[in-house]
Amino acid sequence: MDHLSSLLSGIRAEGSVFSHALLTVPWTIRFADDVPLTMIGVLRGGGTLLLPDGTERAVGAGVTALVRGPEPFHLADHPTTVRSPHAAYEIVCSTPNDEGPAQELGGVRWGADAKEATALIVGAYRASGHRHERLLRALPPVLVVEGDAEVCAWLETAAVYAARQSAGSQALMDRLLDWALVCTLRTWFDRAGADAPCWYRGLADPVLGPALQSFHDQPAGAWTVASLAARSGVSRALFAKRFTQLMGRPPLAYLTECRLDEAAALLTDTDLSIAQIARSVGYADAFGFSAAFKRHKGLSPSVFRATTTTAAPGAPRPR
Repeated sequence: MDHLSSLLSGIRAEGSVFSHALLTVPWTIRFADDVPLTMIGVLRGGGTLLLPDGTERAVGAGVTALVRGPEPFHLADHPTTVRSPHAAYEIVCSTPNDEGPAQELGGVRWGADAKEATALIVGAYRASGHRHERLLRALPPVLVVEGDAEVCAWLETAAVYAARQSAGSQALMDRLLDWALVCTLRTWFDRAGADAPCWYRGLADPVLGPALQSFHDQPAGAWTVASLAARSGVSRALFAKRFTQLMGRPPLAYLTECRLDEAAALLTDTDLSIAQIARSVGYADAFGFSAAFKRHKGLSPSVFRATTTTAAPGAPRPR
């Protein structure tokens, strides 16, 4: 599995909403899901995203926006609307007690074929564990990707079809949003250039890519700078220099960081013993692993596991 796919494996759309709404200005929509990531696809119409930190970002037809959570935020017809009388609506993709998808846009006149309609697809991405955190750290508070008009038309047609079906409609909508998330992230990373996370740039690099893919396929392997350089077909010195320039750290420092990030995910998301986790990320014994984990994470593996599983109800209980 490639590294981006691995990071996305712990995050899924849940209770996505498809809305065609005739919104008479002035209006605001509040997004109230307590989730790590929210996606808003603007198929028609548009407005301005208003984030808790004061960031304002205009979004129009064809735009997909990803907003990092968990704080609530707004989409308004104009930034000044929230400070004056207006019609206020709310979209909640999942209720707090997980009883199912809910949508509250009371008073809205619906009209999918009206020229003035605002068409949105909204997805709340809930995390199933710890693995997604490295991905979220690489994202800005909000990122916006301009879409293709033909893709938007296809997505709107697919969403209308899904919404009209009774059997499996919510699952189909959620999978549409999962697909859209992957496409949006790949597009944004490709366009971000030097601002893309180093692990993404490294995988696309002709020198580093083969070595990084080999490591991420087998993180427990006995990797050295020489063996990684051999995978890339270059000298050890050239590989180490190129790696440090592009990735911002020496090869073995990056390997250690990735192994301990994976260990943190396994501590949170599985009931494997500390010794089993140590071996799975390339440490010969639990003692060496525990020392390295505490040095980099500030907590011993057992304390980290107890802390994170207590903070995340429903997580697997360690044995």
